[in-house]
Order: sequence, then structure tokens, then C-alpha cells
Amino acid sequence: MMKRIIYLAMAAVIPLASVFTVKADETCMSPYIAKITGQEDYVYVWTLGVEGIGDEQDKLVTIDANPSSDTYGTVVNVLSVGGRNEAHHSGLSDDRKYLWAGGLDTNQIFIFDIHSDPRTPTLHKVITDFTDKSGGLVGPHTFYALPGRMLVTALSNNVDHGGRTGMAEYNNAGEFIATHWMPTDSDLRGATKSGQFADGYGYDVRVKADMNVMLTSSFTGWSNYMMDFGQMLQDGAAMQRFGNTMIVWDMHARQPKKVLDVPGTPLEIRCAWDPSNRYCFTSTALTSQIWLIYEDDQGEWQAKAVADIGDPSSIPLPVDISITSDDKGLWVDTFLEGKARYYDISDPHAPKQVYEKVIGKQINMVSQSWDGKRVYFSSSLLGNWDKLGDDDEQYVKLYHWDGEQLDHKWTVDFYAEGLGRAHQMRFGSYALYGKINPNTKLAKIDEIKVNGGLN
Repeated sequence: MMKRIIYLAMAAVIPLASVFTVKADETCMSPYIAKITGQEDYVYVWTLGVEGIGDEQDKLVTIDANPSSDTYGTVVNVLSVGGRNEAHHSGLSDDRKYLWAGGLDTNQIFIFDIHSDPRTPTLHKVITDFTDKSGGLVGPHTFYALPGRMLVTALSNNVDHGGRTGMAEYNNAGEFIATHWMPTDSDLRGATKSGQFADGYGYDVRVKADMNVMLTSSFTGWSNYMMDFGQMLQDGAAMQRFGNTMIVWDMHARQPKKVLDVPGTPLEIRCAWDPSNRYCFTSTALTSQIWLIYEDDQGEWQAKAVADIGDPSSIPLPVDISITSDDKGLWVDTFLEGKARYYDISDPHAPKQVYEKVIGKQINMVSQSWDGKRVYFSSSLLGNWDKLGDDDEQYVKLYHWDGEQLDHKWTVDFYAEGLGRAHQMRFGSYALYGKINPNTKLAKIDEIKVNGGLN
């Protein structure tokens, strides 16, 4: 009887928790999405299909991440989308009911329903006219939730397949609203050019909602990211086709305000959570540095390099980064080394590396829980950029972090399971929808019969 009372009490609290919590499960998500703070139930992995591996298609792979489940640490669902699209990034809608995911080569956008049955997502909608509707954008990359909207950054254009690009804005129904082009030397679009560059390149987007500030970063165009990595490194012209800017925007007006020089290709952007911390971080892939993007005492946004990542002369190729919820730590992955580094950023102007660990022969994405205790890593960068032969490991790995070291818990080998190349990870939870996870030990208590979760 006591177990029954406890269980029912928990069921009554969960719907309220999904509404009133103020923290996110993943520390690098949009502040506008529905929030959870507890244990994630699933990790959704947007996965590149590989010729000769399984069904060879891009797919959404669901891994059970709840340690109270009998299938913990295993693949519980695979949803293939047909063909290979250069599956890359994904993002959750603000109501967290749908996961948007893009193909950098085909420009298709796949919208998955992850709320009807979190364990078994379904394909809700496919957007096939991204380039036509947006006026020429190519390579849908970051999917970032704004209120009732999805902002999609692009990497390229359909005129020269170079880095000149912009962002497409959709509503939650997947209907196109507007295109926001990046400022260039020939068309600054009202922005101020603060340094040498205004290249018009794009990559990631993040907001400091409390400041009405949006930041975008820059990468390279289709002609580079679809090229063989070794061939590109030997192509002098190709190596000149990388972005060197970040842009400060008025978020509500979608108006570019200032173009900042950040040479060396700034990739992921991660902003401080505390409203009193008026700064964000990025890392530069080609120069292996951590950059601080911050508001100075005069209210102007500035950019400066604040730390090296490993030995920059060896070009370790920093890729994904992840900031902790207390704004005191930053994970940095370096692809070529297969290594994760942890920086103390208590002083954002002087980050200090305090830990490192080799995760695999290559590494790309990192996702951590809000409490900082769980850190997930995945392996694939781009289809033509991943390592070859025995160095081409494809995985998702979970580690527990105690503040001093990583403790490995499980690995899903994507090649061994015939899945392909594991790229970006997103979390799922029954609690978001006022439900109890029916697959956990608690839900299987004899006194309570749960059929598909509590509604």
C-alpha cells in the first residue's frame, strides 16, 4: 500500500514539474523549449547511413538511457528515412513534441513525432522545398527553437555552393516564414563591420534571451563539406573557403547589428545561463582556440581568444563544446585526437584546462545532463571527413562525471549493430508529457498497472 501511495504521489507531481521547472536537461538547448531536470529516458541519435552497413539509410536511433529500465544502454528503436542525405544536426521544437533533423546534401528536413510514444518516434513530416522556399539556402544545419518558431541555419547557397548563406524561419507546423541573410561586405544589412571580415558565412545560432541578443557563427559551403577531407586539406583554394566571423543580432527584429572577426572558423556557440553573465563561448576549428564573445562595460559586444585547445600547431580540430549549467565548466571535443577536454571557466576571460580523456579514435558531439553527472559522446563529423579503416569508429558512449574524472558506463557500437555513423544526440523524457515511463522498474510495481504511461 505504501508503494502505491508513493507512486500515485509521483504521478500527480510530474505534470506540474514539466510546466514549472526552469532548467533544461541538456545544457546547450534553447531557453524556450519545454524543460526537464530529472533523468532522461532516451537519447535520440540522428545517424548517417553508410553504403554496405545495414539498410544504408539515414535514421533516427533511440537508445534507452534510463538506468531503471531493463533495456538500459541498448538500442530500442530504429527509424530509417529512406536514402542518404548527409544527416547532421537536429533540434527540438519549443513544445518539445517534435524533433527536426536535416540533411546537408539533399536539403531535406525530417520532423519526427517524439511525444506520442517517446520510445518509438514516428516520421511526422518531410520538408522537401527548403532551398526553393528560402530563396536559395543550401545545407540546413542548426535547428533552434524560438517561441512558436524553428530557426534553421544553413551552410551554403545554390548559386556557387560557397559559404554565403542565411537562416530560414519556420513555424512549428513546418511552414516557411522568412529568410534572414547573413551580412556581407557588399550588403551589411544595417550591421556594423567591426574588423576585417564580413563574409556572409553561417553555421550555428544561440540566443541570450534576457538580453535580446542572438549570435551566429560561420563554417564553410557545400563545395567543401561534401569534399573528401584529405583532398580538401591539399587544396589551397578550398582551405581559403572557411568563415572567420560571428554576428551579433537583435533577436526579436532578426536584425544583424555587428559583425565580429573570429578568425579560424568559429563553430558551436554556447551561452552562459545566468542572466548576470553576459557572454558566450565558441571554439575555432582551424586555429584551436576558445573565444569569448562578451558585452563590455560600454555595452558593446566584443570577441577575443582566451585559451588554446591542446597544441594548435597540430590542428587537433576542435568540434563540439558544451557549457555546464552553473557556467563554470566547458567540455571541448577534438575530432582528430578523439579527446574530450574539460575547462574551468569560472573566470571566462581565462579558461584553464583541468582534465582530458581519450574517448575514441575520433570524436565529435557531446551532450551533458543539467546536473552535470552524465556526459554522452558521439563519433561522426561528416560522411567524407570521418577517419578511414580501423580509425573509423562509430559509437555513442555514456560516462558519469564526478567533477574530477569520467567513468565509462556503456557504449553502443553503431557499426557492429548495422546502424551507420552516429552524429547528434537529443534527450527524451516521458515526464515532459505528464507520463510515467512504463519501462522502468518503478512502473512495474505489482500494485500499479500502467498501460502505456499515465495521461
